[in-house]
Amino acid sequence: MKKGDFIWIGVLILWIVILIEPRSREIFISTTESYPYMGGFFKFLILATMGDLLGVRIINGYWKKPNGIIYKAIIWGFIGVVTTLALTVFPAGVEKAQEIGKLPFRGSLFSHALLTSIVMNILQSPVIFLFHKFTDTYIDEIYLTNKKDVSLSYLVKKIDWYRYVSFTLLKTIPLFWIPCHTIVFMLPSEYRVIASAFASIALGLILAMANKSKKDIVVS
Repeated sequence: MKKGDFIWIGVLILWIVILIEPRSREIFISTTESYPYMGGFFKFLILATMGDLLGVRIINGYWKKPNGIIYKAIIWGFIGVVTTLALTVFPAGVEKAQEIGKLPFRGSLFSHALLTSIVMNILQSPVIFLFHKFTDTYIDEIYLTNKKDVSLSYLVKKIDWYRYVSFTLLKTIPLFWIPCHTIVFMLPSEYRVIASAFASIALGLILAMANKSKKDIVVS
């Protein structure tokens, strides 16, 4: 293991300790409940960026700072703010739909969690993923080409739309995010944003492994 491995694991353990130790957990929960959007911003900024760094580590075999990591971290923070709102809006909306008979299985915690996850990931996730892909590509192109005027039409041509649909939409949503968010929605509300942020680390691992496999196929 390299020095970066120990630092990354150390930060992850620190987060876990904060959530396990009663006093620090109480402070963490009360603070994030008082400032939910700020809490969502920093949870995703830190944890989702850790997922990005882990992905780069797996693909390259060594730790490397991604281009524009500060800007990408801020984008993750913004996604954390949107996710914080979504984790309130969608459960309430599904519950209301169940009350008036527009969705089935009212009264079942699992059914409510599953339906909420399905509705959220069908309606919101494609937009969030596309936003992230555009911003990520924009930042990468600025650093790789030194262009300061990357246009929207350029980004549209640059993005791998087949991969976005075949992998992001048709694989990660049904096979990862819907099951993952079903578990998230079964948790107490104060833990949902942090659990979703932790899931982004796992997604970083999945994306890295997929990219590495693709790279190996091309090489071979």
